Amino acid sequence: MNSLVQAFQNFPLADRPIDLARALDTEAQRFSAKQPTALCASAVPTREALAAARAEAEASWARMIALQEELDWRCYRLYSLNDAPPEHPDPPPLRLGERAFEIVMARRIAAGEMDTAWFERHRSTPITDLPAHWPTDYRAVVERRIALIESDPTIGLIERPEYKRRWQSEPWEKMEQDALRTWLLDRLEDPRFWDVADPRIVATRSLADATRADAEFQSVAELYVGRAGFDLEALVAELVAAESVPFLAALRYSETGLRKHADWEATWEKQRAEDAIDAELAALRNEFLRAAWSRQNARGEGEAAEAYAARMAAGLGAKPVQKAADAAIAAEAKRRKAAEVGDIPVPPKYKSADFQSAGFWGLRGGLDVPKERFVSFPHCARDADPSLPTLWAGHDHLARARALASLYVERRDTDGWSSARLLPMLAGLLELVPWLRQWHNDIDAETGLRMGDYFAGFIEEEARERGLTIDDLRNWTPPAQARRRRARRSAA
Repeated sequence: MNSLVQAFQNFPLADRPIDLARALDTEAQRFSAKQPTALCASAVPTREALAAARAEAEASWARMIALQEELDWRCYRLYSLNDAPPEHPDPPPLRLGERAFEIVMARRIAAGEMDTAWFERHRSTPITDLPAHWPTDYRAVVERRIALIESDPTIGLIERPEYKRRWQSEPWEKMEQDALRTWLLDRLEDPRFWDVADPRIVATRSLADATRADAEFQSVAELYVGRAGFDLEALVAELVAAESVPFLAALRYSETGLRKHADWEATWEKQRAEDAIDAELAALRNEFLRAAWSRQNARGEGEAAEAYAARMAAGLGAKPVQKAADAAIAAEAKRRKAAEVGDIPVPPKYKSADFQSAGFWGLRGGLDVPKERFVSFPHCARDADPSLPTLWAGHDHLARARALASLYVERRDTDGWSSARLLPMLAGLLELVPWLRQWHNDIDAETGLRMGDYFAGFIEEEARERGLTIDDLRNWTPPAQARRRRARRSAA
């Protein structure tokens, strides 16, 4: 241990270049504040504002490159790698390709002594001559640096691409497009388009129509598309489709994914069974408290039942009694869970191939965590409007069930859909029932009903009237997918 302490004590710690670090941090904050994402988050973006932000961001970027270069050469001196490496107190802004080691590389490439993709990879331009706009004293500093790189083995070893900051970033155009796209998607989630009190599934065509009155949406959309007179319906449809996941498992997962989804459902059912045991025992806590108090306080000889009950009521709040009751509840819960539920297996993680599209995989990932902005409802579009029905994903399970039930009733009563066409909507409601019973099965203040039980009854009644069974709903698959399955079976 002493040798380790001594080794750390002997480790060379140079003076900290606080001035350069602070200057770099200041420029970094300015740079961050001028990024397209920051601009779009603080105001409605305009072409003028984006252009001004780009100019300021690029200026900060160039100053950071210059300051980092000074920091590198300062460190060479602080760590005694060179007694007097050339430094400059106020360097001009630098572009990629203008650092001393890059000029050395460019000259070696021009002389046929080096072959590298550094400049192409970093989107920089190689130069062999020092820029004419540099101040004379800075030109002299860089010339001395170049001479050191070429003559000093230590400096030449460090001043190489492998040890220099790369200053890589995404092209501004891409960052701008991503920021504008995010702004548009955020706007499409705005409450003006989704009534929380009255959740409704709407077609993307209707959603696009709603944005026509939003002048800010229109202006940002024009920036995003890059021209006026764009197809608004196509734009909204593309934005929503890329950020939505279908409401039904059969539309989300491949066959391998459906098997994994079944494993997850089995795990959830076991967890719900454990929760039910906990809830049941919590409701019996007073009984456990009385039992615990009785074990700790025997009835006195000749003590009247009323007096004993009064003494018990007064002592139920004592910490030893509470602790004993909690221990008894925990032990009973453990016993019952082991006997009634058993082990709960860890369900398998999903892979990309388990989803029907790479987009779904990107929005859900290995643990199938919903990160989508919208829920889509394929096979539910009206004939006169084939655009994708969608719902804001921020609604809870009960709101989603109400919206889907309203769509079902509309398709049944107004559009006169057949049982076969109504089936996927009933299947979607059925998938929501376990979550409704878990989170929304208390007595509803408005209806006086337990909504999980209500929707379960609604589904059973609708299925029965249409000659369908619950298994028909659980096993529904899209027609095209069903045809592929039949074809594979026939081939086998």
